[in-house]
Amino acid sequence: MTKIIVSREWLLEHLGDPEVVIVDCRFSLADPQLGKQQYQTSHIQRAYYLDLNSDLSSPVEEHGGRHPLPNPDQLADKLSTIGVNFQKTLVVAYDDSHLAFASRLWWLLRYLGHEQVVVLDGGFSEWQKANYPVTDIIPQSEEKSNFAYALQTQMVVDRQMVINRKDLPGVALVDSRESDRYLGIREPIDKIAGHIPGAVNYPWLEVTDSKGYLLPPQEQTHRWLQLKQAEEIIVYCGSGVTACVNLLSLELAEIHTGKLYAGSWSDWISY
Repeated sequence: MTKIIVSREWLLEHLGDPEVVIVDCRFSLADPQLGKQQYQTSHIQRAYYLDLNSDLSSPVEEHGGRHPLPNPDQLADKLSTIGVNFQKTLVVAYDDSHLAFASRLWWLLRYLGHEQVVVLDGGFSEWQKANYPVTDIIPQSEEKSNFAYALQTQMVVDRQMVINRKDLPGVALVDSRESDRYLGIREPIDKIAGHIPGAVNYPWLEVTDSKGYLLPPQEQTHRWLQLKQAEEIIVYCGSGVTACVNLLSLELAEIHTGKLYAGSWSDWISY
């Protein structure tokens, strides 16, 4: 394992480890109930479920985008309920969407000051392909733990900060969406197509291969070569979810200047 990713083999060996909490983050933007239904049918043993809409986001308002950041108190309470001790328990997040939703949980935990979090390389489908154990049994946490978070506010920016900083020398603005959405050719979700002026396009799906495995660290490093010297890299997507995959990629490339524009494009166009 690295500080960011674990292999399915590693997780298999640590399935019974009381210091490890596994979280299933599967979700479908097209069918918001699908992820939870899939979890209830079959999931990795001992995995709990956290839902993008109800657990990893707060309710949608006029501004703030389609997936506003969750209330930290409420998220901390949920993490306590599933047995995550602040800065002690290792959280392993997985999904089946090239890390789109697992990365959101990975980023949120770090935002709450909890560094002990990794994503499962290859996700649920590769776990299944190896015939590793799955179950439909929903785990019950023995006792509520203590998750006294310490919010890392420097990791996130809002729309006004993007406006103030995006054109400064030393600041890079990264759009994480597919190229045709960045170019405004196609817009399947938001009311307005296009991108924030000055943004460069690094599609989030280029972080993993066709099976959902992360590209090797040297390829992640090569990917960001042009932005390596930037003092600050502001990353956005449609709603602040898949941008987290690029932030994960930056960390793998040992570039620690990435920040999330949490509201992203859906917030930007709401004004």
